[in-house]
Amino acid sequence: MSPVAYSALIFSVIFMVATAYFFMGGLPLLTLKHDVPLDARFIRSFFNVYYRSTFWIAMCACVSFAVWGRYAFATGALAVAGSLTLLSAGFSSAMQRVGARIEASESGAIRSFRRLHVAVLGLNLTVLAVVIWGMAILSQQLK
Repeated sequence: MSPVAYSALIFSVIFMVATAYFFMGGLPLLTLKHDVPLDARFIRSFFNVYYRSTFWIAMCACVSFAVWGRYAFATGALAVAGSLTLLSAGFSSAMQRVGARIEASESGAIRSFRRLHVAVLGLNLTVLAVVIWGMAILSQQLK
């Protein structure tokens, strides 16, 4: 295999590890009561770090796959990066709005934030599953 192939695979593994890390790190945050505004800000920041870091990892994987000549995988990595951008924008603003509702002590705000948090974790798990599926397909092609 060429060095470019190794870089594509390394970026893919780094992406999977980062996504699994943030998924596993986000699960215990569900135990917070979310009754303090700092909880909402911390969780929003936690996921913003995830989305920013994995966006750049996915872009590096995209470039590596493209240079390697695996254009379908490059397109897939680009789609993952684009999805992360959309998810980041959508969930970050939604978490900010619900966090403001928590600060205002609105009823149902904490429940809404928990649902949003679970949705983010579910989507992150879905992204991880898609990338693992793609790597399984790639491994079959390399045989």
